[in-house]
Amino acid sequence: MKIINCMIVDDEPLAINVIKNYLDKLSRYEIVATCNSALEAFEILNRKRIDLMFLDIQMPEINGIEFIKSLEKTPEIILTTAFRDYAVEGFDLDVLDYLVKPISLPRMLKALQKFQEKKGIENASIQNHKSETDFLYVKEGKKNIKLILKDIHFIESMKDYLRIQLKDERIITKMSMTTMEDMLPQDGFIRIHRSYIIPIEKIKAYSASQVEIGNKKLPIGNTYKSPVLKRLDFLSKG
Repeated sequence: MKIINCMIVDDEPLAINVIKNYLDKLSRYEIVATCNSALEAFEILNRKRIDLMFLDIQMPEINGIEFIKSLEKTPEIILTTAFRDYAVEGFDLDVLDYLVKPISLPRMLKALQKFQEKKGIENASIQNHKSETDFLYVKEGKKNIKLILKDIHFIESMKDYLRIQLKDERIITKMSMTTMEDMLPQDGFIRIHRSYIIPIEKIKAYSASQVEIGNKKLPIGNTYKSPVLKRLDFLSKG
């Protein structure tokens, strides 16, 4: 079994510990270094073989984006950030994935699965967890309803409630958009407006002002326009 050498770069000890605790549960992954700055990470990259680097975006002296740009050769990189909008910059740098803090175990496993698929590595322990990111439970009235993520067409905010539109039905749940946004996998869903979250794979067409999902046209909010169009343009070229 090939061991995957990992490095965690973050100026917050708590954030390092979260990632470390997750990786410690997987025998294939070995943490060979933890760093509090990009300068420290640079020294280690020159001395050791690193297969996968978890890199915080916001750090003193040199942030994660600047650090990536400064390197001639990089390992596979998973960006971590407490600020969702900053992560969009990583798409231009060919990063593997990005994780928004606080990082959940299912979301971490999904990122590691992406790494292993790219490298052609099988790992049953991750395969078994894959289904955890395929659905979530939301409360409607007194019932907890299983929500299959691939069935979502869009999510609309209605003050203190959300309308989750599926193909032939809708679910109304009391939840904020921010809470729902944090529960969904960031690589599959995108917030395009203060009132709308959509699944990327269901987008039929888009322009600078709206996206089309089925026969529904949803607006792109001015606040979200730049990161949304940057991400969709990037994906359309891939």
